[in-house]
Amino acid sequence: MLFRTIPLSCALLALSALLVPARAATIKESVIWLEAVMPPFLTQDGEGRDRGYGNVINGIIQEGLSDYEHETMTTNITRHFYKFKQGEKVCSVGLYRTPEREEFMYFSVPSFLTLPAVLIVRKDARSRFGNRASVKLAEILSDKHLTVGLSKDRSYGAKTDDILKRHLGSGNIFEITGQELSLNLFKMLMKGRLDGIVGLPEEALYQAEQLGIRDQLMTLTIEENQSGYEDWLSSVGCSKTPWGKAIIERIDEVLRAQRPTERYRAAYERWLDPNAIETYRRVYDEVFLEQGR
Repeated sequence: MLFRTIPLSCALLALSALLVPARAATIKESVIWLEAVMPPFLTQDGEGRDRGYGNVINGIIQEGLSDYEHETMTTNITRHFYKFKQGEKVCSVGLYRTPEREEFMYFSVPSFLTLPAVLIVRKDARSRFGNRASVKLAEILSDKHLTVGLSKDRSYGAKTDDILKRHLGSGNIFEITGQELSLNLFKMLMKGRLDGIVGLPEEALYQAEQLGIRDQLMTLTIEENQSGYEDWLSSVGCSKTPWGKAIIERIDEVLRAQRPTERYRAAYERWLDPNAIETYRRVYDEVFLEQGR
């Protein structure tokens, strides 16, 4: 008879107290993935929307982190690093690991194996570079008659970055900021405002096809980044906070499980010249998959 005297309101209050922890447990941690407009690595518009190799790998990582809420923010690279330095809950899928960035970012095991940076030039201006298939970037940047364009705050790999840093302020390096970094650099090159662009080989192919100038461009190998594979490897970066450390540990688990799969490798391989695939697969197995096992 005692239980019949308990008011209904008290019973409902007790029940709601039991339900609150269960609801709270379903709230997901959130992460914002920062992107730049940098096709074919990251694409946000047109027929290739979300089909860049960075978009594909980001999707694979997000599948493995289904207990997180995922958002995407497109902004320029300078803004990216401001958010990292502020300790916001942000990550970026493919960044070169540098001592400067390690001061405010945690990095995963390598998430990408890409061919190293090249110098992109117009074919009709090849004579300015000695009509050679490869160049020493340091020599090019010491020539006051040549102007080379690049994206401000972007890394091109440790060896390439080291050369660029030594020549910043010399007057023949032109840095740009903004959203359409790659596209704007190519337009300046074709107008003769730049003699060359530092970029990745697949950028040259993509922009040349988009602008209908594939037969007018060529890439020159940068001799300084041909020894070793430091400039081939990039990683996921997250803010250097307890939150960032925890999510990087989770990302590492996903990468170790997914990097050996054909789906993962194909994300970048589809942008390669067929002649480069055999070499790429060898380096993928012997170098990339061995990093961070």
